[in-house]
Amino acid sequence: MSDGWQTKYGIRRVRRDPPTLEEAIFAATGITDDLDSQAEIAASLIGMPLDIVHAEVKKTARTVARLPTTRVIAGEQGALRSVVVERRVVRRFGNDKRI
Repeated sequence: MSDGWQTKYGIRRVRRDPPTLEEAIFAATGITDDLDSQAEIAASLIGMPLDIVHAEVKKTARTVARLPTTRVIAGEQGALRSVVVERRVVRRFGNDKRI
């Protein structure tokens, strides 16, 4: 398939960007826990030499190891909780004797 094709509205093109190094390492981290395998996967995704990617994978693993391992089920970690206050309207009828 070519990068563009003709439609009745003109030529349509698809932009193809290779993943960045951070995106490739993040994807490899989701696949396996082994650092060597992560480096191989990330290097194959972006087409960089294995030794450069391996150094970046080690750096990323060190920074991730320092982060706390708390999990947040809903919302983002550290986000403030929202409180909704609703006012209840009391309807008073003409024949209501409570005043």
